[in-house]
Amino acid sequence: MDLLDAGHRHSSELPAAGADMEGASVLPLSGAAYQPYVSELLSFSIERLHKEPELLRVDGERVRRQMQEVAVENYAAFIAASEALSFVRAQLEGFDKHLEALVEEIPNLTSGCTEFVESAHQILEERKLNQTLLANHSTLLDLLEIPQLMDTCIRNGNYDEALDLEAFVSKISKLHPDLPVIQGLAAEVKKTIQSLISQLLQKLRSNIQLPECLRIVAHLRRIGVFSESELCLQFLRCREAWLSGILDDLDQRNVYDYLKGMVSCHRTHLFDVVNQYRAIFNNDKSGSEENSDGGLLFSWAMHQVSNHLTTLQVMLPNITEGGSLSNMLENCMYCAMGLGLVGLDFRCLLPPIFEMRF
Repeated sequence: MDLLDAGHRHSSELPAAGADMEGASVLPLSGAAYQPYVSELLSFSIERLHKEPELLRVDGERVRRQMQEVAVENYAAFIAASEALSFVRAQLEGFDKHLEALVEEIPNLTSGCTEFVESAHQILEERKLNQTLLANHSTLLDLLEIPQLMDTCIRNGNYDEALDLEAFVSKISKLHPDLPVIQGLAAEVKKTIQSLISQLLQKLRSNIQLPECLRIVAHLRRIGVFSESELCLQFLRCREAWLSGILDDLDQRNVYDYLKGMVSCHRTHLFDVVNQYRAIFNNDKSGSEENSDGGLLFSWAMHQVSNHLTTLQVMLPNITEGGSLSNMLENCMYCAMGLGLVGLDFRCLLPPIFEMRF
């Protein structure tokens, strides 16, 4: 089309036939795009050159008519293309706005991704812990059931098994001081051990023989809550409570029967307690050495004898029959002679008490 327009302008600007060619304007055909046409013009004759403007004008008219026909026949396509162009331009403007918003939200997206990665890492760690917990569920369940198992052993008298469990928990508690579950388990076991200690001390307050006393004291030593001196004191306290319980059960309304029961109790049970103590705590001194160092057993036994004599002195005046007094004196002498086997002979202290009654 540029070539046709140039030819049309050229034909209108050519001088009339016979006019002077020197004043004619120079054709704008120096561009590279016009070189083929210029080469073709140079090959024309003069006559053909004079016809060229008219031919170009005719071709231009024909091309214009074709263009008009094409425009009329395809006006809908042109309109659609124009609308599409407008739509695309509007969409591109919208894209620009959305892209700007996206660029502004990228830092938030980055921080959100970072938080997600950290949260996912934490969840993975927790999942690993849960998997480990699931894999060791039976072992953990056995550990958590230790306090209940210990309580069952204590109620059934299986003290050795209960103390084995306590030693095991104490060991794992030292190995894992930073695990709350293990420390909580150790606290529960400690409470159970306190119950065991109370039960063992309660047994010492009952009518038990030397083998059972040895077993109970061995358990208390293994627990380790008492030192050796404290354990000796606890033993004597518990046995004294047992003796006091026996005396409390006697009927004090009949003075003779009460004193007779008291003398029999001391003759039998006080003798047993002293022998039990010496068998269990064999490092304690006895005999004359007790008098010099004031041993615990000696002090406790003398306290029992003193209470025995005080009770006799207080209650003997209530016995008025001579035969009953004689029998009581014989019983007391027999009791003192029996206790003399363990170093507690108090026969020399009886005459002053009974002389006042004869």
